[in-house]
Amino acid sequence: MTTTSPTKKPGGARIAVQRFGTFLSGMIMPNIAAFIAWGFITMLFIPAGFFGANSPFGWHWAPVAEILGGGGDAATINWPGAMTALTANADGGTYQGYVGLVSVMITYLLPLLIANTGGRIVYGARGGVVATIAVMGVIVGTNIPMFLGAMIMGPLAAWVTKQMDKLWDGKIRPGFEMLVNNFSAGILGMILAIVGFFAFGPVFLGISAVLGSIVAFLVQFNLLPVLSIIVEPAKVLFLNNAINHGVFTPLGIEQAAESGKSILFLIEANPGPGLGLLLAFTFFGVGAAKASAPGAIIIQFLGGIHEIYFPYALAKPMTILALIAGGASGVATNMIFQGGLAFPAAPGSIIAVTVAAIGAGPANLLVVYLSVVVAAAVTFLVAGVILRASRKRDQEAEGDSFAAAIDQTAANKGKESSALGALRTRAAGTTGSGTTEAADRDVDAVLGGAAGTVATKQLNNIVFACDAGMGSSAMGASVLRNKIKKAGIDGVTVTNQAIANLDGSADLVITQNQLTDRAKAQSPDSLHVSVDNFMNSPKYDEVVEMVRAQHEAK
Repeated sequence: MTTTSPTKKPGGARIAVQRFGTFLSGMIMPNIAAFIAWGFITMLFIPAGFFGANSPFGWHWAPVAEILGGGGDAATINWPGAMTALTANADGGTYQGYVGLVSVMITYLLPLLIANTGGRIVYGARGGVVATIAVMGVIVGTNIPMFLGAMIMGPLAAWVTKQMDKLWDGKIRPGFEMLVNNFSAGILGMILAIVGFFAFGPVFLGISAVLGSIVAFLVQFNLLPVLSIIVEPAKVLFLNNAINHGVFTPLGIEQAAESGKSILFLIEANPGPGLGLLLAFTFFGVGAAKASAPGAIIIQFLGGIHEIYFPYALAKPMTILALIAGGASGVATNMIFQGGLAFPAAPGSIIAVTVAAIGAGPANLLVVYLSVVVAAAVTFLVAGVILRASRKRDQEAEGDSFAAAIDQTAANKGKESSALGALRTRAAGTTGSGTTEAADRDVDAVLGGAAGTVATKQLNNIVFACDAGMGSSAMGASVLRNKIKKAGIDGVTVTNQAIANLDGSADLVITQNQLTDRAKAQSPDSLHVSVDNFMNSPKYDEVVEMVRAQHEAK
């Protein structure tokens, strides 16, 4: 029997919104590479792109830009076999123009990928197939990119498929399973595609129009900076996924398709506020927070892991006001000077922001850089005043408060990460062993106290699991994989997954302690170990020794 440190039962509005945001980001994040590919193609080949007819650099690459970017006259260019469509020209006439990649990818590829991913989350590969069929009806039933429709119709179609399969589960005659499964999914997909075309398409078109009107209203009356009042506190509490991936990314993609860039991509991803806060703690902080802030700047600003600065805000909640002021200033700068990104910057690193901004031209890149500098400067000044005003009290109270803030950040997120682990390690180097001791307070109970039980199960497949299965769990898996490799142990696989994708095949599942209960419910037959520090927990060494002992006993 494997034990874990006590965790609070999930509940409350915050957890519900957080889980909803995790579900939404689970559809978007695995497909970010496709968004980036579309962004690069758009950046290079549309008329205003690097190689387009109206290139800001004068680098027109004819006729490649007209073929790949779309709109080139097929009769003039005469590239054989490429897809064409009737296209309107400037004087009102029509001609056969090349379709290109830009419009096809944003209209079909990206929504279908989102739908398939959402369907797989709900009901595996079968759900993904039916979801893709159903969303095709929504796509051709509207005349705008249907990201919102894909994020709703995809999971819904998979859920309907799951309920349908329950109707005849165990009732199919042997030998007819494939026939029933394929025909039922095909017929259901056909029905849902037709329903999506006639019923859901107009509904989603209306919803998109309403959301677009809200954004237009905020832009028209210069109210976009007000969103920072919601976004910046939400980031600290890990509620930003529901806002960013549920609204900003779909609407931003539509804006970028029309104008080549969108300010919505920068409302949450701007690294300026986090940079300003960490600089303020570097100069005006005390104790562990002051000592660890310079290293955190590198992780946040260059690596794009914004979660690294959340413990600083939690340790001094008044500094959230500085984040709001900085975020609003950055948004206002982009709004005034028409700055934006061509595609989502994920993660929110200055490097990713640079790549996504330069597509709209050098002037746009300078505006985006200005917005980062302004956001950082405003946050630094406001946070500096707050920290200076309470510096004496903070020095007297310095102790475990920063470690407690790191723990609270992990609890808010619902998982630990390598970034927080590294932050915890740096803090421990300043404040003593208290943080490390707290981070691994249940190591003896988890592994040492259950050694006899754990040793009876052969550990060949070890999985690190977190909400999205992409960030912190990937780094934790890399750490353990390297330790096992250095120990000279063969035949053991260490991978990372989202908790929702655990299928029971893992021999050992490692999660942050706030997520262990969910992982146990998803994979009840696996052994489970919970950690507070995904980056360098001493439990990893105990796992390695356990695996080594098993292999030597073979």
